Amino acid sequence: MKEARLPKEPDARSPAGADIRYLVDGEAGNMIHSTVPPMQINRATIHSTVSEFWYVLEGEGEIWRKDQAEERVTRLVSGVSIDIPVGTAFQYRNIGDHPLTFICITMPPWPGDQEASQLNGIWEPSV
Repeated sequence: MKEARLPKEPDARSPAGADIRYLVDGEAGNMIHSTVPPMQINRATIHSTVSEFWYVLEGEGEIWRKDQAEERVTRLVSGVSIDIPVGTAFQYRNIGDHPLTFICITMPPWPGDQEASQLNGIWEPSV
């Protein structure tokens, strides 16, 4: 059994550009806390083997997702959950004056930054 507290400082930066804090990990997946500073636009990426679930805690943002069947932009505000299935192109940004924070669960566990490939998204990245 594992337990964790939210670290005060980020442990790393995601391939897209968010500050991340590691929470828990296991054989089936792992969980992180992500922070995107106000007005930051992250890089567009696509994952080769990992799917993600997000739950937005605070802030205001948008995420663009595109797969073989559809493309959409979803507003990210407190209480919103989204999925990013493996092979889905995505890009997200903070459009507010406060940090955008969310919990991200990856399945299977994140294998390392080589998992994410960068691509062209719908917004010009600021990171």
